[in-house]
Amino acid sequence: MKKIGIIVNTKRPRAGHLLGELRRLSEGHGFKLYAENTSMAETLGAEVLPAAQFGRTVDAALALGGDGTVLYTARALYSSDVPIMGINLGSLGFLTSVGDTDIPQALDAIANKTFKVSERDVAECRIFQNGAPVGEEQSLNDLVLGWGASSRIVTLKLSVDGEQVGTFMCDGMMVSTPTGSTGHSLSAGGPILHPGVDGFGINVICPHTLSSRPLVVPNNSLIEIEVVNAAKELILSIDGQDEYKVEQGGRIEIRRSPYTVRFLQLPGHSYFSVLAQKLHWRGSSL
Repeated sequence: MKKIGIIVNTKRPRAGHLLGELRRLSEGHGFKLYAENTSMAETLGAEVLPAAQFGRTVDAALALGGDGTVLYTARALYSSDVPIMGINLGSLGFLTSVGDTDIPQALDAIANKTFKVSERDVAECRIFQNGAPVGEEQSLNDLVLGWGASSRIVTLKLSVDGEQVGTFMCDGMMVSTPTGSTGHSLSAGGPILHPGVDGFGINVICPHTLSSRPLVVPNNSLIEIEVVNAAKELILSIDGQDEYKVEQGGRIEIRRSPYTVRFLQLPGHSYFSVLAQKLHWRGSSL
């Protein structure tokens, strides 16, 4: 791995300082760097290359920022086989598994191929309005249908593999991958899915019944959400980005994508250690 794409959230306070360190260390390893814009490329001594073209050029990508930066990088590299290493420029994140003080170790791991690889499922979503297709998107984290111009409830019908699960009066519905299960889904009471689990989580948001509970379905399922009744436009948010307005009669199909996202992690990385740190798990004291 000698060609490294760099994507940086320059709004992070330490970003400018770390780019200089990254350049020095990369030169020591003989890496050729690529960056999205001219000013960043000049700082890094890199070649300018749009992120959308990284997948055809680089061997690996470094995403420096937060989990949002990693999601942006994953979108840019979708359908390529280029792995991503997330480097957090703040507190440790779920996707940015490498701290900013560990950049030397991260580059050593890439140079010596001592990294771990974590392969993550991606959800593929098709959006229909009154039977006509209006868009297709991919999600590494989650897809959330809800909210909109008012707080009035809506009625959504959920089906899995053609079998109706239920019709819910609620605020919305979300489908999360195992990667996204520690995000919005967890806040809404959903389960934590280990990245190795072959499944998707489904949460009804604020259902008007106490009997509704989160579901976990196989990742080879076809999940369908239909807007049965709504006095407003709903917003379909994909990985935290508002993408589509969905009206009554709209339908969403969600299935596993044929492509995955690969993450590079340091040899000592522990998924459960990150969970314990982020969620402040302490266990019971004796």
